[in-house]
Amino acid sequence: MSDQPGRQRYLTVVEVAEIMRVSKMTVYRLLHSGEMPGVRVGRSFRVPADALEHYLATSIPPVAAADEADRRTS
Repeated sequence: MSDQPGRQRYLTVVEVAEIMRVSKMTVYRLLHSGEMPGVRVGRSFRVPADALEHYLATSIPPVAAADEADRRTS
């Protein structure tokens, strides 16, 4: 698939899992809970590439959140 201006790129669940380095099941949980937007195509899901970028940019890893909480209480 070529990167053409004005065309949205969609990723498969497997591609998202590889990028995030998590299991497919974790991606499915994020999709079903609504934490990550996705489009259902038949029985499959596709995730817009910009939605994945936004999710990764705005989510705080649990370790970082715990470290921040520790700094506040110290």
